[in-house]
Amino acid sequence: MKKNKIAYVPLAVDILHTGHLNIINTAKKYGKVIIGLLSDSAISEYKDLPTLDYEERYKIVKSLKNVETIIKQNTWDYSEILENLKPDFFVHGDDWKKQSFRKHIRPKVIKTLKKWNGKLIEPKSSEKVSLLSSSEKIRNIFDSAENRVSKLNRLIKSKNIV
Repeated sequence: MKKNKIAYVPLAVDILHTGHLNIINTAKKYGKVIIGLLSDSAISEYKDLPTLDYEERYKIVKSLKNVETIIKQNTWDYSEILENLKPDFFVHGDDWKKQSFRKHIRPKVIKTLKKWNGKLIEPKSSEKVSLLSSSEKIRNIFDSAENRVSKLNRLIKSKNIV
């Protein structure tokens, strides 16, 4: 790790898996790891509301050994945080090149990083980790009436009601 370098890693971490750990460990090789943890409302813009709320996900990520700091990421547009933080490295799995709702974000990140010679690091995503199937399995386990009501309350707080 180079002294005083910052590696920014945006994550949702609904279900922590080895792909997340790989990205965090890769980021640590480049500098101090700062996680941009997506809020419930940010996640629910493009995906299902996370199984775990932001506070629970924060506690989990904070307990990881290579995580220095966590910043709440309220949007999928990383520009504002990048402009303020000016990290030396932005570390993101290469899966975002293929996902339709995130494809447009990558070029904007690259353009923003160029302003201060920041670098994009894209570790290969773990094909063995199927977050969708894991999320579905876990949701089925915890799909009690009480959990559904709790989830509905979180959803109402996280989404704009039309």
